[in-house]
Amino acid sequence: MARDVIRRSHPPRTTSLLAVALAAAAVGAIAVGALAIGRLAIGRATVKRARFGSLEVDDLVVRKLRVIERQGPDR
Repeated sequence: MARDVIRRSHPPRTTSLLAVALAAAAVGAIAVGALAIGRLAIGRATVKRARFGSLEVDDLVVRKLRVIERQGPDR
């Protein structure tokens, strides 16, 4: 007579779960680093040429800019 052998599956080992957790943390750290580097690169990007109506600016360096709007009879 043939016997029906039933084997219970073993739960995953702690070492393999730890390895998966470490790999996920490493991938997350790389993703966060890539986002930070991208944000810095975008923040440092300079505008070479901008047009606003009839104003054209090639290079502009401003340390302090004060804009005073006056509404008078001309407007």
